[in-house]
Parts: sequence; C-alpha cells; structure tokens
Amino acid sequence: MNVDGKHYRTIWLESPGCVRIIDQALLPHAFAFMDLRTPAEMAHAIRKMHLRGAGLIGAAAGWGMYLAVLRHAASRDFADQMKAEAAALIATRPTAKNLEWAVERMQKALAACATPEDRRACALRTATEITDEDADFCRRIGLHGRELIREISKRKNGRPVNILTHCNAGWLAFVDYGTALSPVYAAFDDGIPVHVWVDETRPRNQGAFLTTWELGHHGVPHTLIPDNVGGHLMQHGLVDIVFVGSDRTTAAGDVANKIGTYLKALAARDNGIPFYAALPSSTIDWDIADGVRDIVIEERGSEEVRFMTGWDEAAGKSASVRICPESTPAANYGFDVTPARLVTGILTERGLAPASAEGLRALYHA
Repeated sequence: MNVDGKHYRTIWLESPGCVRIIDQALLPHAFAFMDLRTPAEMAHAIRKMHLRGAGLIGAAAGWGMYLAVLRHAASRDFADQMKAEAAALIATRPTAKNLEWAVERMQKALAACATPEDRRACALRTATEITDEDADFCRRIGLHGRELIREISKRKNGRPVNILTHCNAGWLAFVDYGTALSPVYAAFDDGIPVHVWVDETRPRNQGAFLTTWELGHHGVPHTLIPDNVGGHLMQHGLVDIVFVGSDRTTAAGDVANKIGTYLKALAARDNGIPFYAALPSSTIDWDIADGVRDIVIEERGSEEVRFMTGWDEAAGKSASVRICPESTPAANYGFDVTPARLVTGILTERGLAPASAEGLRALYHA
C-alpha cells in the first residue's frame, strides 16, 4: 500500500541479517521503522506489538527463524537451538495461528538441510515465500470480497456502501493489502462508493490508531466510532455489511478475533446484516473444531486497560494517562470467539466459503 505516494510493505529484508518493519507502536503520530537483527529482538517486537496482525505476525515469525538460523547455522546442536528459538517465538502471541504455522513451516523446510550454507539459503528462501504468499493471498481476498460490496452497491443504486469493521485487519496487519479491508480497497479502487465505520477497538485502539491512518492515506471515506456504537448504527440501517479479520479460525468455522468481535456478530445477526470473516488459509487451525473450548485466549497486561495513550496537544508529544483509580484491578482478554453460526461466510484467497466444516473442506480439500 502507499504512504505519501510511496509503496510499502509492513516487513522486508533490508540487508542480510537485518529485517526492517514499520513500527506500529508509534502510529498514527509518527511513521518510522525498526530494524531487527536477532530472534530475541523479533520476539520482543511481536510481544510488545511493534508489529501486530495475524499475517504480519506469521511473516515476522518466518523472519525470526531466519535470524535464528544465521545465529546457529554452524552449531553442532542446531536442531536443539532452533527448537528453543521456535518455542520462544510461538510463546509471544499464543492465540495467533499464523505465527505457529509459519514457525512450523520454517522448521519443516530446515529439517531437510544438512550444511550451514543450505540452512542459510533455505531460511532466506522460505521466509521470503511466506512473506510474498501472504501479500498475494490478501490481494486475492480483496478481489473476492469486492464482489460482495459491488452487489450491495447495485441494490443501493450507487449510494455508498456502509461497511463496519473492528480492530485493524488492513495492510498494517499483514504484509500488504490486509484481509477485512482488502475488499474495501479493491472496491474503492474500482470506483465503487464506500464508507467505513471504524470501531476504536479498546483497549489498544487499533481501529482509532491504525485503521483510520491507513484508510486516510488511501483516501477511503471513514468515520471513527466508539466500540459500542455499532449496534445502534445497525438498528437504524446505517450498516450494510461487516468485515472482520481473524487470528485463528477453527476447522468448523469458529472465528477468534480481537475482543469485541463476538458482540458485533450478535448485533449483526439481530439486524439481518451480513457478517464476514476474511482470512488466509494460514489462519485456519485444521486440528480443532470447538473455538470457544479449544482456542487459547491471550491475556495481556492490565496497564493496557488502566492507561490510555494519545497525543498531548499542549506538549506536542505522545503521552499516557491513567483513566481509573490507581488501585483498580483490570482484566485484559485480547480476543473472543465468534461461533460459526453467527458468521455469514468466510472469505479466503480461494473465495467465499460457508462458515462450517463442510464449507471449508469443500474449499480446500475437494
């Protein structure tokens, strides 16, 4: 995607041994980069959300394993060292399937390598493949989802299609294009009038910080709303379709996404509004079927709930303020699970599937 007329991906190999990312912890107030040279630095960047989003975490894990290979390629205990590095990366964000999937893909590729030179070449090749594949899959998701928006636009005789989204599943959450926002960009670029309702997405405000930033840079009309406004908008006919992303989707179509997604799905069902989850196949966990029971939900630090970060206009810099009494405890569940029965369909790089075991199997295993 473009920032001030220049194309960027969210992660790339800047030079041998140096992986560069857009530092999302500084957005929307500053657009800057972070260079990562060790697997520990990559793990820290993932854990502290200098980079975040399902697909981007997966690509970052691939590059983290690449950096680990550079560190251990000639070690006699290479397999043990890589096993430890893999475990450290996976532990950073336990809900995200893409991360685990990318690490396992790297391990499988490296298992066939016998020399340090082969290991280094294989790690570079496989991490690059994971990265390029993520961007391509997201582009294809956008093309499939664009047709859903086009059909609504026809029924509205060209009036803007109102789309509601939660959290950030745009290009900042992937290598490029995004998932939930990829259909929006594809429709907008094709001349279809759209407008996006952007949930702020407490407690980390990824909608307010990131989704508004990228939609603004692309020129897409949008409006920021508090998280609890979505149901009201749906009741009054101001939402035509909901697109969300996913951090892990079960083989039966249950969708784990940023906390608050489940409530949007309930409101959409109550008001007869289509609710779609958009995700690449790397997000699907084929080994589990019951998302509510089996998906591990990440619990983050209470400071994210007790404090808010924003731009201090008077001081001209970013500032963090406490929003509750000093002694107040807080819970911070990062994700919730939307049961398949509330999901109208799942958009993937292969097209649209019913949110069911049969639907996903038909798309991927037919």
